[in-house]
Amino acid sequence: MNLTDIEIKNAQAADKPYKLHDGQGLYVLVHSNKSKYFRIDYSFAGKRKTLALGTYPRTRLKEAREKAYTVKKQLEDGIDPSLVRRLEKAGIKENTFKAVANEFLEANSKRWSEAHRNHIQECFDRDVYPWLGDRPLKDLSAIEVLTVLRRIVDRGALETAARTKQFIGQAIRYGIAHGKAERDVTQDLRGALPSPVKGHYAAIKTPKELGQLLRDIHAYKGSFIVRTALQIQPLVFARPANLVMMEWSELDLDLAEWRIPGEKMKMKTDHIVPLAKQALELLREIQPLTGHRQYVFYSPNDGHISRETIGATIRRMGYTGKHTAHGFRTTASTILHEQGFHSDMIERQLAHAERNAVKAAYNHAQYLPERRRMMQAWADYLDALRKGADVIPIRKSV
Repeated sequence: MNLTDIEIKNAQAADKPYKLHDGQGLYVLVHSNKSKYFRIDYSFAGKRKTLALGTYPRTRLKEAREKAYTVKKQLEDGIDPSLVRRLEKAGIKENTFKAVANEFLEANSKRWSEAHRNHIQECFDRDVYPWLGDRPLKDLSAIEVLTVLRRIVDRGALETAARTKQFIGQAIRYGIAHGKAERDVTQDLRGALPSPVKGHYAAIKTPKELGQLLRDIHAYKGSFIVRTALQIQPLVFARPANLVMMEWSELDLDLAEWRIPGEKMKMKTDHIVPLAKQALELLREIQPLTGHRQYVFYSPNDGHISRETIGATIRRMGYTGKHTAHGFRTTASTILHEQGFHSDMIERQLAHAERNAVKAAYNHAQYLPERRRMMQAWADYLDALRKGADVIPIRKSV
């Protein structure tokens, strides 16, 4: 039986708090100090939750029921009402692009790797929210999105522009599925952006060009933290997102290992990176500066430098269209294969997909002794290239 205002008004305090139920999860919680609070219980994603709907008599029963109806409607639409409440408290209106995009990120956070989620968040925070964040999603136009993307293109980050367009489209389609927009305006932008390199990241593949790049990195006069990241990247050829999120807790300098936890990896599997002596020297050199921080490549903004920082720095060195931060992976793979290293060993070091899940869980340490020798030989080879010496085949030094 439903409550009445008289029943709520006349409810007396007791030794312990108790509930007056109105139905559909709505109730009044009567405290021992006579305070009366409207609450609603609900379940979302298998978890029981409670949402506060106001205090009686400031909030009347009719108003509480209207709020409860809104909660039920949000649940029917697949929206967590507590998330909407948090966004509202943060000053973010429910149907703005920022609100819907944040909801989209929250809804997918358990499905994605931490690195991927942080990458999307970083793209939105840096390149999208300042211009589109407060725009109602249903009113967003293709030209507004294109203007945002052209700002990214103008700084030479063609791949970032393409990915940001993809992320914006995914957020809009999430909004469409939840009744907050009618169409994906990014579909009108096909062919509107310059195309990044198709199929593969731009990468240097010849020893001569690689040697010059390494010399340019060695001569870099910018931030010491960025320079160290630039110097370590070719030695470990990790994915840029993993590199910039390297944590001191993941490193064992005595064992010469970097252990990346599965939640950070693209394939959700733990990954071991053997560290050559050259990489260890660089890490020990930066340790006094950032060793007390969480991240090796510390930045005051997000805790670590952006995954785009390395690529942007390489472009400023004059390598636009020739090489990228991700390209070090292609470079290492190409040359190591040419030098006769076993393909399985190289693929394991690159942390490429293993289709068999059981085998993948085992393989995170597979070929580790051989990979240690390979990584040290690779680092010695890079040293020789940078110094401009006559380079002997890597295999002869293994």
